[in-house]
Amino acid sequence: MAQHLSRYGPDTPGPVSRTRWKVRRLNAPNPLWGSNGVAFGPDGRLYAAQFLAGRISAVDTATGDVETVVPADGPVQSPDDLAFAPDGSMYITDLVPGRVWRRSPQGAYTLVCDQVEVPNGITCVGDRLFVNEMRMNGRLLELFPGSGGSPRVLTEGLALGNAMQLGPDGHLYYPHMVTDQVWRIPPDGGEPELVAEGVHEPVAVRFDRAGVMMVLSRGRAGIVTRIDLHGTGSRSVVTSGLAGLDNAAFDAENRMFVSSFASGGITELHPDGRTREIVPCGLDGPFGVTVDLAGTVYAADHYRVAGPEGGAAGGPDGVTTHVLRPFAHGISAAGGLLHLTSQYGEVSTYDPGRGTTRVRASGLRQPMGVCARPEGGLAVAEAGAGRVLALDENDTVTVLAEGLGRPVDVAFDAEGRCYVSDERLGAVLRIDDGHTVTVADGLDAPQGLTVRGDEVFAVETGSRRLRAVSLTTGEHRIDAEDLPVGPPPGTGPRTQPALFTHGMPGVPRPFAGLTAAPDGSLLLSANGEGTVLRLSPRSPGAGAHGAGQHPEGRPQDGGGAG
Repeated sequence: MAQHLSRYGPDTPGPVSRTRWKVRRLNAPNPLWGSNGVAFGPDGRLYAAQFLAGRISAVDTATGDVETVVPADGPVQSPDDLAFAPDGSMYITDLVPGRVWRRSPQGAYTLVCDQVEVPNGITCVGDRLFVNEMRMNGRLLELFPGSGGSPRVLTEGLALGNAMQLGPDGHLYYPHMVTDQVWRIPPDGGEPELVAEGVHEPVAVRFDRAGVMMVLSRGRAGIVTRIDLHGTGSRSVVTSGLAGLDNAAFDAENRMFVSSFASGGITELHPDGRTREIVPCGLDGPFGVTVDLAGTVYAADHYRVAGPEGGAAGGPDGVTTHVLRPFAHGISAAGGLLHLTSQYGEVSTYDPGRGTTRVRASGLRQPMGVCARPEGGLAVAEAGAGRVLALDENDTVTVLAEGLGRPVDVAFDAEGRCYVSDERLGAVLRIDDGHTVTVADGLDAPQGLTVRGDEVFAVETGSRRLRAVSLTTGEHRIDAEDLPVGPPPGTGPRTQPALFTHGMPGVPRPFAGLTAAPDGSLLLSANGEGTVLRLSPRSPGAGAHGAGQHPEGRPQDGGGAG
């Protein structure tokens, strides 16, 4: 059995409600916050970078045990790829601040270079170190950890570089993600050469132990293109079904292990497309959560819109990828449509039936929560600007309220009045004719917000509680505690990476969403462990605890779908 079933830590008891709710997880906790670059270390374990969480974990591929090696509260902010040198040193690309680090076998960190923009792919060739940039007109560079000399540019013009590797012919192979191409160049420099084009959404170039090139696709189908460059030149495609492949590594027995930026996990991928779970996949976040009138639950999960209840199309983690949708943070279902925000400035509407997207607004400052307005259109919490906005059916933007601290989520009551959670002010506010009225204050970093009947509910991410406030009497009640939201208990403060870096997306801020379902339950984004929690009203006469639940109100099974 894996050492850590949840990334939130093995000793956390799980959420508890001693009042009126039964708590159930709709999907299993995720051991990883997504999985990006992977490489086998000198100890035989597979090391996995987790960009969103700012940490690196070591995985025992025989047992599935996971150990955090580079913590989120260390100097590395946003690790995206890694490589090992012959002396056991780990080299890490820190994408958002534009740094490359060396971690010694003893665990000491040394800054190798801070002159790289959006560093991503990294590889060691003996004692030499090479890095490329994930941006348009990116560079491929040689760095000099020993001397600290200036980077040497091998080539420019990369159309978003990513995972690269030395091929059996002594050339460096790397993808151009935008143009669906694979290129190569000698480590000592020279003219880059186009190797393959028309490769499906390439994100990583890898070679197995026999020298056969494998190109991973970042698409939903999980395609791997096998190209025998130095043999027959044949090309074949394997479809794994693993959405959002990111990287791969081969062990001494030539077994292929892949990661997924979209859902995390580590999976062994056989040559015929069969898969074997090593570390389960799951939700990277989640961020916002919503439910339609039919009861279908949707979670905004940064790179995708996911269904935490699995179903026939779901994996063993109980999660279905509805659509790969970079970048999804706030979400609201209304009229058969999904309304989405991206913290990078966009509000859009996705039609699941047609598979089409309509951009409603762009250039906003970190929009977060979104909610359909009773009279039509949308309300959006623009966290970075301290405003609440309205978008009408023609996408005209007006300001409902401004001068707020950090508005995170919005909700409406039955009378059409708008409420907003303000994380910085620690308050829930009501908007009346452009002015704000305090409904509740003294809250600890409130984020997710919803109205159910005559009560408004807020997720206090600082104290990890669910607070209910009566809209008629103003009375407060704590309805759930020990919620797995935010960083794991005992984790030191993480340096929040920037939201943008050189025109590319950086790291989003966590958002623990909340919504009320048609059946009277509440749905909560437990972003600390990667689940969606359903809080259902206890049946009359259930006593101190509802059926199928721990006597203290904790989820009885400690995870898993159902």
